[in-house]
Amino acid sequence: MQSGKRFELKIPRCMSTQHPDNASLPFFASSSVLFGEDEIREAYYAFSHLGCDEQMWDVEGKEIDTYVVKKLLSFYPEYFRNHTIGEDLRITLRAPNPTVERTEAKILLEILESIPRSFDTARLFYGCDTPPIFEVILPMTTSARCIDRVYRYYTDHIIARQKVRFRNDDITIAEWIGDFLPTHIQVIPLFEDVPTMLKADEIVAEYLSDKRITDQRVFLARSDTAMNYGLVSAALANKIALARLDALSNRIGVRLHPIIGMGSAPFRGGLSPQTAVRVGTEYPSVVTFTIQSAFKFDNPVEKVHTACEYLKTRQIGPATPIDVERALSIIDRYSAAYRGLIPALAPLINNIAKYVPKRRARKLHTGLFGYARELDGVALPRAISFTCSLYSLGLPPELLALESLSAEDFAFLKETYPSFCAKISEALPYVDPSGPLMTDALRDALAAFGFDIAPHPENLAIVRAIREALARGDSVSVSDLVLRAALLRRFLG
Repeated sequence: MQSGKRFELKIPRCMSTQHPDNASLPFFASSSVLFGEDEIREAYYAFSHLGCDEQMWDVEGKEIDTYVVKKLLSFYPEYFRNHTIGEDLRITLRAPNPTVERTEAKILLEILESIPRSFDTARLFYGCDTPPIFEVILPMTTSARCIDRVYRYYTDHIIARQKVRFRNDDITIAEWIGDFLPTHIQVIPLFEDVPTMLKADEIVAEYLSDKRITDQRVFLARSDTAMNYGLVSAALANKIALARLDALSNRIGVRLHPIIGMGSAPFRGGLSPQTAVRVGTEYPSVVTFTIQSAFKFDNPVEKVHTACEYLKTRQIGPATPIDVERALSIIDRYSAAYRGLIPALAPLINNIAKYVPKRRARKLHTGLFGYARELDGVALPRAISFTCSLYSLGLPPELLALESLSAEDFAFLKETYPSFCAKISEALPYVDPSGPLMTDALRDALAAFGFDIAPHPENLAIVRAIREALARGDSVSVSDLVLRAALLRRFLG
């Protein structure tokens, strides 16, 4: 197969992911924590029943199964004979970033080594040379070199070595064990913090400058960005990045296909079957949306399928223009206010995070607040547990730093970020208005911006019961109550 052919393939629209934000368990789960064969079944289910056309295979921070293609083709041959992996459907690997995740660094090499092996498996099954895997997502991308190293390691150290002879008078490696395909891979940069997201276009331009690439996917995070900078900053950074990537595409003639990572919680993007049309309309240039676990498992299957069909058939258009200077001013002020609140909240968040149900077998992922140098030693759990903890305490994180916005800021957000008011309104039923985390400044800001606090009675009772159980050290009750609240709102965090 020639390396250029793969870029003629269609770009997926609905990327099923393994984010552990689901409150409900899928019917095929063998335990409350999905791992191993459960995730193979999940991939098949996402393709065959939910209508997703891509599965992110996350090998960052967990025990890896690099035989996903072989297992899917072996377990479900009838389905996959009619739905070709690599053409109709996509498996996309998410790898550790060696520049940042030093203890996981060598796992990247295992992942890249598995790509030619998966190719051989698919070749035998389909009888053709369509690569089932040819893309790798690189998290926490901060520079063009980060992306380029992955691209070049594959071409220069995995593909190129097949031509090497054992000795001058001996055969080549390819003659010994077979050829290595595909000859190239695509590396998808994932931008996760505000500073690098704001220069995503510059990083992508530098990466593409010495390559003959016609199509490039670019992944923008939302969860970790919101946890580290707040809801408003995350959304505005996404919108600036999308506008700049659009301009870059027009300037250099490379088709850029944005991916955006959104969970069901409004704080983490607010993408659910109920909001798919709203989100798809607000982000017209985004090609691929993540379909995370709460989206898949906390909603009726028919609604999930209908939402995926909408996302797969919606028209893609240019990015929405944005007043960058005004947006950056809000990001600076709002982020400072948000980050100023976190140190006082961190002990409460960490105390309740240990009661958040585990849904995936994962190792600790360290975000910005996990590094002692970042914020006076403040460490926080991952974004899903962070979000769940604050909901369980009666203060949804969507509301943090709302009081730092002026009336002019609010008017700008209503125009530039159309779903902002809806996200605040969707979070408000889960507020405890007389809880210890509700401040007079926040209450005044909500009133000034026209929001009414009308708590959900059942959730309010649960949140107050959580505080009482925590006070008496009743860990069993806390865990049960945290899950009850999550089931009520249809997402863990």
